[in-house]
Amino acid sequence: MRALVLAGGTGSRMRPLSHTRPKQLVPVAGRPVLEHVVRGVRELGITDIGVITGDGGDHVRNELGDGSRVGAALTYIHQSRPRGLADCVRAARGFLGQDPFVLCLGDNLLPSGFTGLAEEFRSRASDAHIAVQRVADPSEFGVVDMGADGKVGRLVEKPAVPVSDWAIIGVYFFSPAIHEAVQAIEPSSRGELEITDAIQWLLEHGYGVSAGAYKGYWADVGRPDDVLRANRHLLDTLDPSVAEGTVTPDSLLEGPVFLGEGARVVRSTVVGPVVVGPATVVTDSFVGPATSIGAHCSLNGADVADSVLMDGVRIDGPVPLRGSVVGRESVIRSTGTGARSGHRIVVGDHTRIETGF
Repeated sequence: MRALVLAGGTGSRMRPLSHTRPKQLVPVAGRPVLEHVVRGVRELGITDIGVITGDGGDHVRNELGDGSRVGAALTYIHQSRPRGLADCVRAARGFLGQDPFVLCLGDNLLPSGFTGLAEEFRSRASDAHIAVQRVADPSEFGVVDMGADGKVGRLVEKPAVPVSDWAIIGVYFFSPAIHEAVQAIEPSSRGELEITDAIQWLLEHGYGVSAGAYKGYWADVGRPDDVLRANRHLLDTLDPSVAEGTVTPDSLLEGPVFLGEGARVVRSTVVGPVVVGPATVVTDSFVGPATSIGAHCSLNGADVADSVLMDGVRIDGPVPLRGSVVGRESVIRSTGTGARSGHRIVVGDHTRIETGF
């Protein structure tokens, strides 16, 4: 079996964070969302992984490399502009060949893994097997109408009147029959080749289509608030404190805290769950729960909790940051005493903010 992971698209819902880098590279619990997805694929024993990229393809290649870090061989496939998920399958035809494969959206997290879904696909011998989960508002998703036996009757993309509350959650298993389907369909009213239309084509032409319920945590990481929610969830699964860095005797670490190689905590309090990236220095600061700090950051006299700070961020001064997402190489500097309730900010890469609060 092979895998196809999608890392293209425009990421409009993730702006300003996606102005300079693909949304799939936004970090959650110390790793890009896309890397979490690739590691999930590796848990299936798959080593040949195709990665669909768009305009930010260079950033994706720089982040994941050849895949050796996660024990995989990555093949990058460029999509000149977003034309839908089925078009991604078309673009990857040469890579996929006649092998069955799993298709994963690069911005969807299923941290409990999907080996059970893969086993269902093999045992059912379906031509398409879809991961689904019940949701409160099905109109925001592609949904399936399925029986108690898991057989799918029909699929509808973002229906005004939902046929069920079973949402498609970004993991699909396919036999080679899908290649005929994606060639046969026409663009939807959105101007895209919808994978739901391709699966519906399989149904209408007598192919077997099934769905399996995913019961673990699932997150479609499409907006900054989704980043924070997913970050909280994954940090809550951290093991007890692991320190690869240095903590001075006048500092305090409480709860699960992971310090990357070369990280330093000096005269500071860190209350987990927290991830501090490699070569980051935290001095005279408070870092509260549900915080993920990237590599090569500098916090001096800072007060941060429930936030994601990307690589190279610098924070000087006491303005409390809560529920914030700060892009790479950004600087936040305060000369005041801070606000007791804290500030919430979402800024993209290379931003500079100076306050007198």
